[in-house]
Amino acid sequence: MIAAIKPAGSNTRGLLAYLYGPGRHDEHTDPHIVASFVMLGMPDPGRDPDATLTQLARHLDEPVHLRNSEFGRKVTDHVWHCPIRTAPEDRYLSDTEWGEIAQRIVEAAGIAPPGDDLGCRWIAVRHADDHIHILATTVREDGRRPKLHDSGIRVGDACRQIEKDYGLRQLKKGDRTAGRRPSQAEMHKAQRLGWEQTSRDWLQDRIRAAIPHAGNTEELLAYLEADGIAVKPRRGPSGALLGYAVGRPGDLNKDGEQIFHPGGKIAPDLTLPKLKARLGTTAPEEHPTARRDQPASPWHQAIDALDTLRTGMDDDAHAQAHITALGDLIEATAQKAPAHLHAELRVASRAFVRAQRSQIRAENQAATTLRKAVRDLAHTATGPDGSALATLLAALAWATIVAARWHEAKNHAHQAEAARQTLHHLQAAADRALTPVVVSLATRRPSDQARRTLAHEVRAAVPDHADRILTDPAWPALATVLADAEAGGHKPHQLLKEAAAQRELTTVRQPARVLITRIQHTSRNPAPNPRAEAARRRTILLNGLGSTPSPRGDISVAPAVSRATRPAR
Repeated sequence: MIAAIKPAGSNTRGLLAYLYGPGRHDEHTDPHIVASFVMLGMPDPGRDPDATLTQLARHLDEPVHLRNSEFGRKVTDHVWHCPIRTAPEDRYLSDTEWGEIAQRIVEAAGIAPPGDDLGCRWIAVRHADDHIHILATTVREDGRRPKLHDSGIRVGDACRQIEKDYGLRQLKKGDRTAGRRPSQAEMHKAQRLGWEQTSRDWLQDRIRAAIPHAGNTEELLAYLEADGIAVKPRRGPSGALLGYAVGRPGDLNKDGEQIFHPGGKIAPDLTLPKLKARLGTTAPEEHPTARRDQPASPWHQAIDALDTLRTGMDDDAHAQAHITALGDLIEATAQKAPAHLHAELRVASRAFVRAQRSQIRAENQAATTLRKAVRDLAHTATGPDGSALATLLAALAWATIVAARWHEAKNHAHQAEAARQTLHHLQAAADRALTPVVVSLATRRPSDQARRTLAHEVRAAVPDHADRILTDPAWPALATVLADAEAGGHKPHQLLKEAAAQRELTTVRQPARVLITRIQHTSRNPAPNPRAEAARRRTILLNGLGSTPSPRGDISVAPAVSRATRPAR
């Protein structure tokens, strides 16, 4: 059951005309009052042919007129309007049941507190099977205004209890972190202009797409302007950025002027202070493609950075920071992924937006490593190879599972559900990306004898999951990965144990596929030779000992002394 409190209005007669009228698409049938502030004597134009809308409006507005005449200052925001709708699968509710529900809603909102005979005047009009409209005038019988602060929260709580009491579909309790729903006017305007999204939804997508590319809020606004978005910064006398608003090209008011939306009206986490805290974790640095000593591609760096989630979820503020950065990494991956995966990953990124924010304040500095990986990936000019992309998508899926479990533990129902929806799309993309990799690896499968030896390693390293791994259709491909890693100097037994430790395999549908991505990432470089490493360290040590300061303060290098020329003791 959804109760949507509308912005306060001033025209009681106009709203009644809509409630008792045919509707925008002739969808209103048999409009009539099912409950009101008085049990008897209420004029109902839907049942009494002699009653008029003007008569009903005057009856409801009487306390408003009395207050205006006594105080001289007119009340112009006195119309309280709240539609209440059941889910499509819910059962039919009778007029009596709807009347009881309306009474509970106005009591919860503070319109007519229980036991208070001087509350506001209100009616509940039904003109369809699945919903009613409550109209109230917000001046009490004693001339005072009702206390409606946080009425939306109280009404939402009442709806959750009504769902239980009447056997209706039970929705999740709100936590005041959801974005604003598009208004009827916004949706009608988008439809009229042929837009698939309302302006605020369109702008939200563009801002979130820009976040991975920006190191601070000034860069973010510059990126948006370069993307053709109208940007209206608000600055102080010193030039410091105090706020911002953005507008969609072509979104004009009746005077032909650009309409701007403040960031906080677009989404709760897009206010300037929250963006500053979020982007402040990434210090401006040299463009990643200009580095000469970069040890790994941004794709592999992102995979490594995701491992920080395993150690960063113990502290709530750190966990929230990592989950926020995880959403930005999903967005960056969607932008850089091949075309055949782009649509699936875009849906995943949009779904995860709800999981990125909660009432817990993020300690954004804790996610510096992950956010740096986000920016490096957003700025890379090179695409991933098949195995790197499949490994990153598998790692993103696992990180999303971690995020969902954390939200569940904190009773963040909406965020946990958003993470589960995201996981569905990430797994679909990961399976699609990994399939050609598995097929290619299977064509190079090791000999039967080598596979038997590797199967023995699997049973020794992960005995609890060995049967599932060895019967997985991807086992031949995994055997190829293990054989390649062994040829590079790695030990299959150790690689299997490390991969299994990085992610539990009990809930995995295809464990061999998960191990393929993890082991390919871990073993992408040849294993170091212990003897060569020892010789390298010995050379560094000797060179350091052979460098002594000269009397002039500069460095003179003395030749190393060999065993043959070393003086006898």
